[in-house]
Amino acid sequence: MIKRRLILNRAGIALGALLACGITYVLKFDFIIPLVLLVLYAYLKFAHRTLRLKGYKLLHLTLLFLIIFTAGYGIVRQNWPVFYIPVAALPLLSFVLYKDPVVSLLLAIASSLAIASIAGNSYHLGALFLTSGLVAILAARNARRRVDLIRAGLITGFIQALAYFFLTRFSFAFPERYLALFFNGVISGFLVLAVLPVFEILFSRVTDISLLELADFNHPLLLRLVQEAPGTYHHSLVVGNLSDAACSAIGAHALLARVGAYYHDIGKLSKPEYFSENEFISASKHDTLSPTMSKLVIMNHVKEGVELAKRYKLSPNLVDFIQQHHGNSLVYYFYRRALETLEEDQEVKEEGFRYPGPRPLTRETAVVLLADSVEAASRALRDPSPARVEEIVHKVINNKFIDRQLDECDLTLKDLEKIAAVFIHILSGIYHSRITYPESPSDENTHKKPAG
Repeated sequence: MIKRRLILNRAGIALGALLACGITYVLKFDFIIPLVLLVLYAYLKFAHRTLRLKGYKLLHLTLLFLIIFTAGYGIVRQNWPVFYIPVAALPLLSFVLYKDPVVSLLLAIASSLAIASIAGNSYHLGALFLTSGLVAILAARNARRRVDLIRAGLITGFIQALAYFFLTRFSFAFPERYLALFFNGVISGFLVLAVLPVFEILFSRVTDISLLELADFNHPLLLRLVQEAPGTYHHSLVVGNLSDAACSAIGAHALLARVGAYYHDIGKLSKPEYFSENEFISASKHDTLSPTMSKLVIMNHVKEGVELAKRYKLSPNLVDFIQQHHGNSLVYYFYRRALETLEEDQEVKEEGFRYPGPRPLTRETAVVLLADSVEAASRALRDPSPARVEEIVHKVINNKFIDRQLDECDLTLKDLEKIAAVFIHILSGIYHSRITYPESPSDENTHKKPAG
C-alpha cells in the first residue's frame, strides 16, 4: 500500500511537471503561469497539512486540473467564446469530493490563471473566473443533496454575470455574454452533478450526498440487520448517534462517522446469535464452545463485514470503519476464560486473542471505536445512574488510550475530553431514571376479578 502511494505521488509530480511544460509551450514561453502552478503544486505536496491526514493523491488533483485546462484550451482553439468554459465546475467538484476549502481555493486559482492565459493573457477574465470559483465553493459548503449542487450553479452563474457587469463598468453592450456567463454557472452545477458518481468511484471517495443515500434505512444491508440481527441494528443506531455528536464537537466529519457506525457491525449478520445483543434466551451459544473457538467466532465478524461490504459495493471509506472499529484490541472476556481453564502444560498468548487491526487511522474511525466500546459497556451496567455512566465512559476511553488504540489517529487529549463529555451527556439521557407512576382508579378496576 505504501509503495503504491509512493508511485502515485511520483506519477503526480511527473504529470504536474509535464503539464507545466505543456502550458509553457502553449503560452509561447510565458513562464509566470507554469511557475505559479508549480508553486501551488509544491504547497499541496509539502505544506498543506490535511493533504497527509486525509490521503489526497496529487495525481487526482492534477487530473482534475488537466480536464478543465484541456476543455478550456479546446474551446479557445475552436474560436468559441471563452465565457463557455465551465471553470467553476473544478473548484465545485473538488470541494464536494474533498470538503477542503484550501484545496478547492488553490485549484480555483490555478484554473482561473491558466484559462486567462490561454485566452490571451486576460487577467481581468482570470479575476472573473476566480470570483466565480470562490462563490461556487461558498455555495456548496453545506451541500448534502443533489439539488444543492444545482442551487450552487445558479448562484455561481448569477454572480458571474454580476461580476462581468462591474468589470465592464455597468455596460450592457454585449447582453449575450451575460446570458453565457449565467448559463455557464448553471451548467457547471449540472456538470458536477453528472460526473460526481464517476469521480467517487475513480478516486475512491464518498461525498455527503452519497453518505445520505447510504444512511437510508431501506438499504439492503440495514434491512437485513433489522430482520436478522435487531439487537446489532439498535446498537449501531446508538453508536451512530454518539459518533455524530462527538465528531461535531471536535470538528471531524460527523456524517461520515454516523454512516460508518451504521455499517461497522454488518459482519455479525453471518452468526448474529453468537453476539450478546442478539441473544433472546438465557443460555449463551458460547457456553458450549471453548474460549479459543468463541474468540474466532467473535473476531471473524470483522472479516465477514469486509467481505459483505465489498459484495454490496460499499465505499472503501466505509470499509475502513469495519476493519478499524476494534483496532487490534484484546477480546478480553474470552482471554480471561482461556486463562481460567488453562492447564499446567498449556500457554495462552495474548496476541492470539487480539483483533487483526489495523488501529484507527482517522479521527472518525477512532470515534466510532470509542463509541462502540462505550455503548456496549454502558448497556451492561446494572445500575446505569449518571455517576456510573460517567465512570464507565472515562474508564473505557482511558483503557483504549493506554492500550494504544488511538496512536495512529489525530485525536488530542482535548478532543478526548470533549468526546467523553458528549458520550456522558447522551448516555445519561438514554439511561436516566424514570418516575414510577401510580395506577389510576380505572386501571385498578380493570385488574379486579369479575364478581361471581
